[in-house]
Amino acid sequence: MINKNASVVEPSSGEPSPNSAEVGSRVRRLRQIYGISQRELAKQAGVTNGAISMIEQNRVSPSVASLKKILEVFGLALADFFADEFEPEKKIFFRAHEMNRISDGLVVLRQIGGQISSRRMQVLHETYVPGGDTGPDMLTHEGEEAGVIVRGTIELTVGSQSEVLGAGDGYYFSSRIPHRFRNIDSEDCEIVSSCTPPTF
Repeated sequence: MINKNASVVEPSSGEPSPNSAEVGSRVRRLRQIYGISQRELAKQAGVTNGAISMIEQNRVSPSVASLKKILEVFGLALADFFADEFEPEKKIFFRAHEMNRISDGLVVLRQIGGQISSRRMQVLHETYVPGGDTGPDMLTHEGEEAGVIVRGTIELTVGSQSEVLGAGDGYYFSSRIPHRFRNIDSEDCEIVSSCTPPTF
């Protein structure tokens, strides 16, 4: 946590200091797009309200550490913030036809917000037709995943444990544990799931 009594202008330890005019306008655009006040941004970032005000007015140049804290509120990386084509993510709502279709066939995966470059989680609407299976080889990857079965049933195997889950049931496990999803029923199974960090 940043010391709220400390100046936002700190030594950069060899890193180039951000241009105050550029930073100020970009921070202001982010804050306005997300509809939060200077006070709320300061509270979430762990800096003073006056610091945010001075940054937006281009009166000070924040340290890299302070700027990172501010950008964390918006889930934005420093590199993306300073990209030449910088444009804050504006899209919040996604219609069914706007979701990225990742796979077809026996397992249909539709991704919510796949076009958001700064996303920290992956949200999927999954459909397993009868016989739909993630494959005989168990899946493993970094992170955690969770989901709720919306319709139908799914056989979920995680490590040495296996359960058949129905509508309203859910799961949460470390993705490092080998796992497999399989629809052994005669009707489609729908799942809404989340995984962090994103795997695709």
